[in-house]
Amino acid sequence: MLDRLPWRDKFPGLAELSETVSDLLDKQARSVEIKQGSLIFGPGNPAENLLLLVSGTVRVQQLSEAGREIVLYRVHAGESCVLTTACLLAFEDYSAEGIAETDVEAILIPRNIFDELMAASKEFRAFVFEAYSKRITDLFLVIEEIAFKRMDIRVAQKLLELKDAKSVLHLTHQQLAIELGTAREVISRQLKEFERRGWLRLSRGEIELRDAAAIARLAEAP
Repeated sequence: MLDRLPWRDKFPGLAELSETVSDLLDKQARSVEIKQGSLIFGPGNPAENLLLLVSGTVRVQQLSEAGREIVLYRVHAGESCVLTTACLLAFEDYSAEGIAETDVEAILIPRNIFDELMAASKEFRAFVFEAYSKRITDLFLVIEEIAFKRMDIRVAQKLLELKDAKSVLHLTHQQLAIELGTAREVISRQLKEFERRGWLRLSRGEIELRDAAAIARLAEAP
């Protein structure tokens, strides 16, 4: 049995659960720690637990038939994994993979308890579907960006999103290509153009932003 605190505080949507439902959740949920780089789930695997992330980050990505990877979304502390939710609801196997981008602490709710809570508690259903609907909206934005937004703008936005406090990104051109769902060659050409303009400096496995203001102006272009 898990203590209600501190993990439950990460998920405000669970605060309205009845005492009976709360007791069932606390008795059946279990806490796990997952090392950075671990594969949490992959294509063809059944969804056996609802995943609630207490700390860390999980990257969910998919491999196309052509062999190209794309990051669909990330799960952060206080969030659930929408793909896991979808697979639990539809009784389908995973179609993408989830990787621990950092060390992760998560709460797992077994499928049978998930089904029981969904049937017995409107508050739990609201918690699940609110997170589900928000993430679906995010996924539509990803599709819109890939289909309609200029690549130079998308690269600029991703550089600003992923930079650290020193305006440095510790990742390869291939990793950035995966983030944006495109080919490494496309990213390399765009980064070299940014470097030619003096906006950044490229080195092996590292991108240093030298003119973040100029990159931000491009990122905000219509």
